[in-house]
Amino acid sequence: MTDSTDTRTPAESLGIVLDEHLRWIGQWHRAAFFRDGEGGNRASAPASFAAWCAVASKDDLVHQPAVRKLATLHEQMHRHAKLVLLKAADGERPTEAEYEAVMGRFEEFVLQVRRVERAFGAAASGLDLLTGLRTRRGMQEALEREQNRFRRTGQAFCIAICDIDKFKGINDTYGHDVGDRVLAATAAAVSRGIRSFDEAFRMGGEEFLICLKESNLAEGYQVIERLRIDLMKSPVTLPDGRVVAVTASFGLVEAEQELSLDELVVCADRALYQAKNSGRNRVIRHGVDKPEPVVPAGAPGRR
Repeated sequence: MTDSTDTRTPAESLGIVLDEHLRWIGQWHRAAFFRDGEGGNRASAPASFAAWCAVASKDDLVHQPAVRKLATLHEQMHRHAKLVLLKAADGERPTEAEYEAVMGRFEEFVLQVRRVERAFGAAASGLDLLTGLRTRRGMQEALEREQNRFRRTGQAFCIAICDIDKFKGINDTYGHDVGDRVLAATAAAVSRGIRSFDEAFRMGGEEFLICLKESNLAEGYQVIERLRIDLMKSPVTLPDGRVVAVTASFGLVEAEQELSLDELVVCADRALYQAKNSGRNRVIRHGVDKPEPVVPAGAPGRR
């Protein structure tokens, strides 16, 4: 069991979870089929998973859908297993359906443990498993390098923040699996749409940050506007044939000598906020594009 002084990573602790559950499933078989449920309490739920959850709660990845799915499978597996053991204690053998309910979830649980192990490994390396982009862990270091180069050489660079439009509505309408498809497709479009020497990161949720190197505001705008149009023209096709339209809003800022990285990101975020309030699916340049006038509902020209 993992205690408060345990220094194992979540990925390492998952190995213990898997080992204990492989032992547990053998104990469960013996209790259910040969011992009239005897030892059922002892075999009902290895404590390592609860300990792993405590360790994983310190890592951002614990909020990922894959980890939530793992917890759900764990609960369902042990609930079905306990019901079988209770019947065995009364002298009843499990039906085939009851047996398959336990074994099916056990097999899926093992597969999901392996997936989450890989996810933690990717997170430790600064990669987001879903999108393949680097996370905030690598973003700060990359931006600091670019800012140092800017201050040393005077070569401009830009930061853009991209936010998928109405992403909550996509999740609510189609479900989180489709939402994940949209995130992955957007990340692919970002990677495809920027230049080979630019860098992109997943900031979290449906937000991405793009570092446009050796670019002033006009050059950066050209890159981001092409990316915006590419996204708009690249809907996501689902396995059942449905098509999900995807657009994004962007806030763009050019580095200035007197601005810190945090201030640059805030400026890009303000421009993004303006893009959202101006109707979405557009690029707003900080300090250049002025807010559009709000047209009252029902007035001529409002769409």
